[in-house]
Amino acid sequence: AQGASAHRIIAVMPWYGYARQDKKSLPREPISARVVAKSLEAVGTDRVLTMDLHAGQVQGFFEVPVDHMTAMPMLTQWFIDQHFDEELVIVSPDAGRVKVARNFARKVGTHWAVMEKERPAQQVAEIGYVVGDVKGKTAVLVDDMIDTAGTLCAAARTVLDEGAARVIACATHGVFSGSAFERLAYESSQIERIIVTDTIPLREGHPDNIHVLSTAQTLADSIRRIFTDDSVSEIFAGENQLF
Repeated sequence: AQGASAHRIIAVMPWYGYARQDKKSLPREPISARVVAKSLEAVGTDRVLTMDLHAGQVQGFFEVPVDHMTAMPMLTQWFIDQHFDEELVIVSPDAGRVKVARNFARKVGTHWAVMEKERPAQQVAEIGYVVGDVKGKTAVLVDDMIDTAGTLCAAARTVLDEGAARVIACATHGVFSGSAFERLAYESSQIERIIVTDTIPLREGHPDNIHVLSTAQTLADSIRRIFTDDSVSEIFAGENQLF
């Protein structure tokens, strides 16, 4: 694009790779989210458009403007449209997603809860207990991504042990790495529905309980607003920076 004398270059990245590597967890460990940001700037990117970053501080790794979208409106609308018979309770898998869960619950018109989680090692999650009432309710586990599904399956077992009637999960990014599909099959996870968006193409062999929502309209509206110099945040009523 630079060689063709483009006026400006905008990187549209619904899924920002290495977003979780936003700080050092071990000595001499790279902050890969910053490396990706600097690499994009080095090749001439003038602006970045992305969706539901794992952590807000990733935006600070860029010198160029970053437009942050969120899939929360389409995810909350899906739950509103289902007209569930049971009362819903929105459950955050850890303290870091409490703001998202609280806002999600407010939009759906229900209560929320939070889980205590520890990571003793990479890709290993231990769920301790639930803070909040899930007994007899449909527990909705809300997160920004589903990777190996270890956290999600552990959270599902915990809320069911706490008396939840059933479990539904939703996330913006369906990474589904490793043996995630095997873990998430209803027979293994007891999760009735798993709602994700198409920021990452869903590969073949997925279980039947995964349902994909399209982000095409949100992306199109955001790109149009960038090129007409309008506010991207107005699409989300200013709620696209909640972390």
